[in-house]
Amino acid sequence: MKLQQISIEAKNDVKILFSNSEFLPETANLVLAFGERDLLEEVSPYNTLKELYPSAQIVICSSAGQFSNDNILDNNIVATAIEFEKTKIQISVVDILKIGAIVDFGNIIEKELLKEDLKAILVLSEGTFVNGTELVNELVERTNSTIPIFGGLAGDGEAFQKTIVGLNCDATEGKIVAIGFYGEAINFGFGCEGGWSDFGPERQVTLSEKNVLYKIGNRYALDLYKEYLGLYAKDLPGSALYFPLSMKENEDSTPVVRTILAINEDDKSMTFAGNIPQGSLVRLMNGNFDKLIDASYSAASNASSNNNDNNQLAILVSCVGRKIVLDNRIEEEFEAAKESLGNKTLISGFYSYGEISPGAEYTSCELHNQTIAIAVISEN
Repeated sequence: MKLQQISIEAKNDVKILFSNSEFLPETANLVLAFGERDLLEEVSPYNTLKELYPSAQIVICSSAGQFSNDNILDNNIVATAIEFEKTKIQISVVDILKIGAIVDFGNIIEKELLKEDLKAILVLSEGTFVNGTELVNELVERTNSTIPIFGGLAGDGEAFQKTIVGLNCDATEGKIVAIGFYGEAINFGFGCEGGWSDFGPERQVTLSEKNVLYKIGNRYALDLYKEYLGLYAKDLPGSALYFPLSMKENEDSTPVVRTILAINEDDKSMTFAGNIPQGSLVRLMNGNFDKLIDASYSAASNASSNNNDNNQLAILVSCVGRKIVLDNRIEEEFEAAKESLGNKTLISGFYSYGEISPGAEYTSCELHNQTIAIAVISEN
């Protein structure tokens, strides 16, 4: 596997950030490009990328900030070009605005990507219209929970207005891109951590509909949440980023973090970036900066534990909520991951509206919020 990373600025100026000495642009077969939505629409980088990497499949995804190998960049598009020497890739794209039902997306994935030697799937989905939980559940069902799936939902900075994704064209609304990796030569490691701590008792959800939570036990969800937040309640919904919810579908499930997107004072409900099934078990969470940063190191350590190749690529997908909460300490999240991954691993990725990552056994996947998810890729 050979790698090159570039940045593209507003005037389509290209700067090489990293390149293996043996890398040849004309033999790259995959490019992953991340940038803020307004910059992607202004620059329209596809033609520039296609000229640089004429044989590559080019995937473009909007973000809330992007990772280069050396830093977190805003107002720059970061593109990483990959030449797989022994690995086959195949890519599917759907327009959720045209196909409508998520099951139709599943049909396309099953037909186009599910082959005997499929090793893993990378998903980059628009993050405005799609229900992330339903997207992940459809992929898990189609793969029978046997194929690791990772990636994330596209971002739009802190605007939350429109997200865009594209395959072999400039990014537009409604697109979901899924990349299949095939063969025995490719290796993956995964890590996903939050750094949040539970507090208060575990309670059962008694009334919910998809990602809208109405009642916990015999209490209205918003009333209970405000009671626990105390003085922070007056700053809702903004303060909700500091107090996400831990959710388990049942007693035996692994907890996942759910971010609160909105509150409704009229019906005392709360809307989340992921489904909260009726009957699930929830607890409030909070965190401190040090634990959030330590989580980045842990996720990177878990992802890199099975990989030792000199040419490795790490794809970091971190929640925009973490970026907002960490604020001027956000660089420390990146630095912690980089320290753990080491200097022989090239870093790419983006801040997202939802993270998709396998569990501890590196199979299946979950939709996560307020986490940092890391995939490390190498070839034998």
